[in-house]
Amino acid sequence: MELKAGKQAAFSQLLDQYQQKVFGTCISFIPNKEDAEDVAQEVFLEVFKSIHKFKGDSKLSTWIYKIATNKCLEFIRKKNTKKRFAFMQTILGNEIPLDKTSYFTEVNHPGVLLENQEKSTIIFKAINTLPEAQRVVFTLAKIDDKSYQEIVEITGKSLSSVESLMFRAKKGLQGKLENFYKNES
Repeated sequence: MELKAGKQAAFSQLLDQYQQKVFGTCISFIPNKEDAEDVAQEVFLEVFKSIHKFKGDSKLSTWIYKIATNKCLEFIRKKNTKKRFAFMQTILGNEIPLDKTSYFTEVNHPGVLLENQEKSTIIFKAINTLPEAQRVVFTLAKIDDKSYQEIVEITGKSLSSVESLMFRAKKGLQGKLENFYKNES
């Protein structure tokens, strides 16, 4: 495989082929253009660094999406940890300004065709409150338009597990959004 041999042309071709797709996955999880671009770059750095670990027992695209999903979750965890720390600092009286800019308030995703930005923000915030496994499955299926079979390959979960997580995610979101709209009226 030319990629494993570290051939520059093979890497360029891989980049051309997957750049937009990986960015699409990243922006599904992180609806902020700059952050999604940064994470997408990290994905390709990881792919280039780890290509020798790719065994070929799944499709190359599946392996790349798995890396992308993991990098996105890593980013979200770090961002949430920083927010919690800043919040605790504020409560304890240290003058560290609380980062009020949630990356879930800037939605610029072509796959999310909703009436307006406000609704998009509410939905992304609701998705962000789901348990991680449900959030991953829901995001890959509904926002990133992956089939259940692709999600099975990306996450390593069984088909029944993916279906169950999807069912619970939909139920959870339905409840959260119903409560939100009830409180708004």
